[in-house]
Amino acid sequence: MSDDLNRQIFREEAYDLLGELEGALLELEENPDDMDLINQIFRALHTIKGSGSMFGFEDIAEFTHEVETVFDIVRNGELKVSPALCGLGLKSRDYIKSMLDGEAAADSPVRDEILDGLKDISGMGDAEEPRLVESSEVLVSPDDIEEGGESSDSVRYKIRMIPRPGSDVDESMLKSVFDELETLGEFSIVSRPQDSDGTHPLGGEWELSLDTAVGVDDVNDVFLFVDADLAIEISEFNESLSSSLNGEAEGVTTSPEQIVPTSPLAPPKTLQPTGAGTPLETPPPKLGELLIDSGELTERDVQEALQKQKPLGQILAEDGKIEPDKVEKAVQKQIEVKEREANKKRQEAMSSIRVAADKLDFLVDLVGELVIVQAQISQVVSERNDPQMTALAEELERLSDELRDSTLGIRMLPIGTSFSKFKRLVRDLSGELGKEIGLSTSGEDTELDKTVIERLGDPMVHLLRNSLDHGIETPEERQAQGKPSQGMILLSAEHSGGEVLIRITDDGRGMSTEAIREKAIERGLILRDTELTEKELLKLIFEPGFSTAKEVTNVSGRGVGMDVVKRAIDSLRGTIDIDSKPGQGTTITIRLPLTLAIIDGLQVRVENEYYVIPLSLVEECVELSRSEVEASDSAQRILHLRGEIVPYIHIRDWFDIEGDNPPIEQIVITGVEGSRVGIVVDTVIGEHQTVIKSLSRVYKDVEGISGATIKGDGSIALILDIPSLVRRVVAESK
Repeated sequence: MSDDLNRQIFREEAYDLLGELEGALLELEENPDDMDLINQIFRALHTIKGSGSMFGFEDIAEFTHEVETVFDIVRNGELKVSPALCGLGLKSRDYIKSMLDGEAAADSPVRDEILDGLKDISGMGDAEEPRLVESSEVLVSPDDIEEGGESSDSVRYKIRMIPRPGSDVDESMLKSVFDELETLGEFSIVSRPQDSDGTHPLGGEWELSLDTAVGVDDVNDVFLFVDADLAIEISEFNESLSSSLNGEAEGVTTSPEQIVPTSPLAPPKTLQPTGAGTPLETPPPKLGELLIDSGELTERDVQEALQKQKPLGQILAEDGKIEPDKVEKAVQKQIEVKEREANKKRQEAMSSIRVAADKLDFLVDLVGELVIVQAQISQVVSERNDPQMTALAEELERLSDELRDSTLGIRMLPIGTSFSKFKRLVRDLSGELGKEIGLSTSGEDTELDKTVIERLGDPMVHLLRNSLDHGIETPEERQAQGKPSQGMILLSAEHSGGEVLIRITDDGRGMSTEAIREKAIERGLILRDTELTEKELLKLIFEPGFSTAKEVTNVSGRGVGMDVVKRAIDSLRGTIDIDSKPGQGTTITIRLPLTLAIIDGLQVRVENEYYVIPLSLVEECVELSRSEVEASDSAQRILHLRGEIVPYIHIRDWFDIEGDNPPIEQIVITGVEGSRVGIVVDTVIGEHQTVIKSLSRVYKDVEGISGATIKGDGSIALILDIPSLVRRVVAESK
């Protein structure tokens, strides 16, 4: 059970890392000299490799190691970043994901194709020559001081693994960790818990030694998925700087803070290699030990000498290599960076926790039920004239509202999490179509319900494919029209009241309303003498099978499948609108509610039936007297509202509700897709916190109803599907 759980945790973490890897590779293609991106890519690959090996995903670990090796060459400045390298990196990411999903075999031809391509690029084939960094290019910089692990000098790390109280850690559980450390450099186990006889200074813990050229973050990565209850402590000691004590590097000295906190005169320990029973050779004695043994110096003399060692920056300043104030600034920057990174890691560890999606959905369902019970309590209390109960009910309502908002907030995710995959789509399809297309995004921090984001993915992909295939022209066409050869697509998101607006804008050829009109007449959708506005003509592309494309490609056809997109947006209780100018481009705007679970609604009544209208669509409420109805053309059902003609629909007639109309009715004016339509009801009751319940299969296709909710008295109120009612009324009023 524990092993299965750990493997599942690895998969989840790996999916996150692959998403990060894809985004970084796409950015690196645009900014090939960005070392931060290169380090990010290397670290993601390194973590996947190490964790994969630890949890038995050997095929993933072996393949990722090969890819990581190439990016390590890039990181060392020996290989230039190129579009071909980024392309193979993206293919590698896809292949790792397919192995995680169990869809690809370890001996797949795709694997060989990727690795052969990487070998060619890295200089092992006939591709491009690797670029070696000349020694004169690097002297010293703040970055060199910040990251000791990026230097080619070997660094010695002392690692302590301390079992937590009450835990029982078997060394066999740590074998994969030790194997991974061995791949980083010279690794040894200095002592084990069983070595302790009560006098050992470390007691029951492991002390490890690692000589490596990698940074401390890379060493930390090895311990990300340790399946043992251990506290890990890693301290650094730069062996190359201390080597002057052995007479190996004259002129290079170190500060006392950089020395391993054990006596330099202590007898050398016998180091045990992992998985081996024979000790390594005893290392040579240090210079200080030899001088003390010969009687030339005392231990006190050596200790005083160590205290006089100078930092690297001071040596460079004294030699005139660099100004002292610049060294001071570099040291200060080093301190600031280390503090910032430490704070960031602490904050990340404290501020986030991974929760299974089904648990979150269950929590939202419970909160929904709590909201219903709270409404029932409030209604019962309102029927009793008890001030104390009223005060308690009001407090319960306040807490219920806060709990609802907090719970729904947990489900909210930045929409930018889905924007990243669209960058890959644009990159791949533009190359396939032979076009130059860039994607610009804005509003990535705009938050939307997790369920909405998931269900929005397919419609967004279809709309983007349409823009890529039929919206953006070829480079030759664009240049002939005086446009830049590279087309652009802008993907943006923003909050608008209780909704989120998502826009897809391209600067392509746009859509011809005349071509749409002719196609609609040909298909019998409209008559030749039918007068439609430009917006109404553009909406015709959402009719099933409607297309003005001269040829259908395997990428898309503008109009083909747009009815499916429309239905998908409708199912999210959203709307979609199109604005297009021939020769200039097209903008598609999608309006979506923030959440599909709980909404604020306006409760209305017709006879003895109750309905809820989403409050975000309500503009105002006005009265309608019987005299006004009788004075107007009843077939038209038009209201003159402050000089504007507003069509309306009677809910009583729509659902065939028996009973007589009251002398004065209420009209709820709603706005959808730029159209205003009135919904006539008997009475407007007021705002209602609406927990949305889906309908059964018997009622799910009833036009005009999108769901139901439970009122405070336990009765059912239907949620009106205002967009579908508006479309029907607008169509009938023409």
